[in-house]
Amino acid sequence: MLSYNAGRFSLTVPFCFPEYVTPAIKKISKKEKIELNVNSGVANGISCKATSHPLKEIRRHEGKFSFLYEAEIFKWSNTDFRFSYSVSSGNIFGGILLQSLYDYDQSDMFCIYLFPGSEQNRKVFKKEVVFVVDISESMQGRPLESTKSAISAALSKLSPEDSFNIIAFSNEAFQFSTSMELASKDAIERATAWISMKYTVGGRTNLFIPLEKAADMLSNTRGSIPMIFLVTDGSVEDERNICHWMQKRLTNQGVLCPSIHTFGIGSFCNHYFLRMLAMIGRGEYGAAFDLDSIEVQMNKLFSKGLSTVLANITIDAFDDCEEIEVYSSRIPDLSLESPLTIYGRYQGSFPDNLKVKGILGDLSSFTMDLKIRRAKDIPLDSVLARRQIDLLTAQAWFSENKRLEEKVAKLSIQTCNISEYTRMTLLEKNIMKHFGAWKKKGDPQKIVESGPPEMILLQRLSVGFGDQIATAENIRPGSQEPELPEVAKIFIKTTSNYFGGICNRCCCMGCIRCCSKMNNQCATTLTQLCTALACIGCLHCCSESCCPNQDD
Repeated sequence: MLSYNAGRFSLTVPFCFPEYVTPAIKKISKKEKIELNVNSGVANGISCKATSHPLKEIRRHEGKFSFLYEAEIFKWSNTDFRFSYSVSSGNIFGGILLQSLYDYDQSDMFCIYLFPGSEQNRKVFKKEVVFVVDISESMQGRPLESTKSAISAALSKLSPEDSFNIIAFSNEAFQFSTSMELASKDAIERATAWISMKYTVGGRTNLFIPLEKAADMLSNTRGSIPMIFLVTDGSVEDERNICHWMQKRLTNQGVLCPSIHTFGIGSFCNHYFLRMLAMIGRGEYGAAFDLDSIEVQMNKLFSKGLSTVLANITIDAFDDCEEIEVYSSRIPDLSLESPLTIYGRYQGSFPDNLKVKGILGDLSSFTMDLKIRRAKDIPLDSVLARRQIDLLTAQAWFSENKRLEEKVAKLSIQTCNISEYTRMTLLEKNIMKHFGAWKKKGDPQKIVESGPPEMILLQRLSVGFGDQIATAENIRPGSQEPELPEVAKIFIKTTSNYFGGICNRCCCMGCIRCCSKMNNQCATTLTQLCTALACIGCLHCCSESCCPNQDD
């Protein structure tokens, strides 16, 4: 996992092995080796900050550097690998990477990156913040409690000159205050007490009313940046109408219109609606699909939104060139918490000079020239494929554009990334041996296909477009286990048939202790044997379920 904080990139790779997967013999030395290659995409100013293992730098050239660690050990590592580096610049800086592609639409790719710089004392915007929180019955328990904790933490980060309000909603809206409150110690304590006393309310989820109230509260903002944070776990019928309404309202509101940050909990909300609403509002989208990660992920979103240092960002060449396609319809604000990437496609020649413009925290204007660099050894199409598919899918959902859906499907197939418009399939070829009428001893067997391959559609791995029925019935996130697909049932049945009898006769801990005493060759042989048995079982079971009339 690669993360960014306080001007530093941090890489964490699991490198800790349980004892039962390694041989117990400690007297035999083993070689541990780690080779790390980093291509930062930035030409200068890269410095290594910390590492969990004693790495030795072996190469460095224009933003690319390589490290090596080798050691003779008697026991495998029990420490995860960690490495961090910084891009040293106190001021906001950025650049452009270009990559030539040869794919379905005959266009090339660009990526514009902006770094907030390492100057932590840079003035952030004065803020007017409205938290819009879903308290429908489905939020009961961990989702709502985690949301309350995250909002309390966010309120504590506000400056005394900032102002805020909280709107809780279900089928109706409840306001902490009838107007915006200055973020004084007393007001924050009252708001924390108010939100902590809020309980879930039954009824259908109505999202338009609280968003309209929040937008009205921020309609006369002067000298500060207005923000809306929306948290929900459900899907509603009028989501496209909400996006159209918000798009029209923000267009007419002027330069510093509200930035909208959205957060989805669980799989019942329409994450593409939330992503699209954030895109319209120049904000960020966040999500948590399991209960344990709600508070952590929500804190990240709140911290990112509340530390905005550059707003109303524009790229001058984008307005004049029709050959450039930007995947985000509105460029998000730049935060101290994270770099900003803007990417898309272009045809023909890319403009020689680009300027990025925006508004700084002291409301002064910001302008910077961007240098262009060819990304010869950075596969932008692969690195950005997942985000590209998600953004295009949100736009396809919003516009109901079939061409965009087809574009996402082609991109999904080309980059081997899942999407809402493609499915993974399992192909089973029916093989039979043919000996012929007169077979001599030693003649090779002839293998022929007995028919076209059988196709099994695998379970969808994408998030979907929300579940309005589950939302109306107030089903809690994570309360229902999804039914296993047929292919998974086949696999479970097969493995349980082959290994169930063995496991019932063996003690698991005894088996683990036995395996820990094996040498590497014996462990490898046992692994291959178990894999072979599982494969035989899968083939047997698949042939029974997919080809019941094969003998006919």
